[in-house]
Amino acid sequence: MAAVTPILDQNFDVDKLTYEIFSLLENKFLFGCQESNVVPSEKADDIPNAAFFNDLKSNKNVTGKVRILSIDGNGSTDGVLAAKSLAHLEERLCQESGNSNAQIADYFDVAAGSGVGGILAALLFTKGNDGRPIFKAKEALNFLVKNRRKLFPTSTNGIFSKLFHSSKAEKIFLRVFGESTLKDTLKPVLVPCYDLSTRAPFLFSRADAFESDSYDFKMSDICAATSADPKMIGAFEVKSVDKRTKIVAIDGGVAMNNPTAAAITHVLNNKHEFPFCNGVEDLVVVSLGNGVSSPDCRDLTLSTANLVQISGEGASDMIDEAVSKAFGESMTSNYVRIQGNGFDVKKCFKKNVHSSANDKKLLDIVEAMLTQKNVESVLFRGKKVVEKRNSDKLNSFAGELVKEHERRKLSILPTVVFKQNSPRTSSATVSTVSSY
Repeated sequence: MAAVTPILDQNFDVDKLTYEIFSLLENKFLFGCQESNVVPSEKADDIPNAAFFNDLKSNKNVTGKVRILSIDGNGSTDGVLAAKSLAHLEERLCQESGNSNAQIADYFDVAAGSGVGGILAALLFTKGNDGRPIFKAKEALNFLVKNRRKLFPTSTNGIFSKLFHSSKAEKIFLRVFGESTLKDTLKPVLVPCYDLSTRAPFLFSRADAFESDSYDFKMSDICAATSADPKMIGAFEVKSVDKRTKIVAIDGGVAMNNPTAAAITHVLNNKHEFPFCNGVEDLVVVSLGNGVSSPDCRDLTLSTANLVQISGEGASDMIDEAVSKAFGESMTSNYVRIQGNGFDVKKCFKKNVHSSANDKKLLDIVEAMLTQKNVESVLFRGKKVVEKRNSDKLNSFAGELVKEHERRKLSILPTVVFKQNSPRTSSATVSTVSSY
């Protein structure tokens, strides 16, 4: 596998490097002085960007924070809660930045998604023919609402029905992503599935794709793999672009319904792309849930599907608890979890929640979830309801994301060093949004 030389050895004294860079800029460029013992005549407060350089000198936020987006699997809303949260966040980013063309991919460095979360990550981070993400967040929301019955069937009768539903989903993904692969994503993307051939989780990773074609996969296949419901659709066989790696995949939610921990681990262990990220204090994480199921606790004959769903949701909560404890006191500014709590979505509908007649009602329900008070995991004390609503939390973090975006324009040291895809002889093409 090709090796990439890191910009700096991770054991290098960053404090010393920061001081030397600051001194060089201060003496030779900022003040126009040649000797380090010359004191500028102006007051520091009168110098443009003095606050930034003072922060740099004291090593405060020198290299910034890596911004992680994590999106859960289907949940009780078929991914619509996460999609609505992303649409809300993107709208707020446009307002905070003053840029009406701002998109989610502009303000995150890593996207991890499981199941429908993987589909959303792919839609928002795959590069289109114009070099921008193929979908805006609101377009991804509309796509999901329109196609959720085809992507997530609720009932099948026999092998032919399974093949029919699987084929429909594959065709949708192929029309959207064309021949695009992991290398065609704008930022690092992580999408899990469960590989039946090895009986172990498998993580589709952009970083691995750049190391070897044996780990580069078509985006359409990745979406089909991470959303392959073993009961409704069955396993999906996917091969790498060089055909050397084969995976028999089922739903990513079986492996990790909440991929936040996988994303954090990836960043902390990837010094090639994140050379200065040494701990959770160097991260900003936005984790989006998709609602929790509310089966009747008195029903002792829960179906296998319900038990699997409960298990996945329990694992997601455990990840949230562990991540919250890892952040500790910095959690309120560095980590947010958006989840719908207390809604029994199925009981809100007279007909099947997947019915097209219920699309508007489902959107109303997820809107109500966003207006709920946020629930935080508290270090060693379980969970608590806070005063801020879910939407307020998203608004606050939008401001933090924009601040980090602007900080990088003045920064000397890079927060991230992304690998770039070399031009292809036959470039991948993707669809236009209007078709879906």
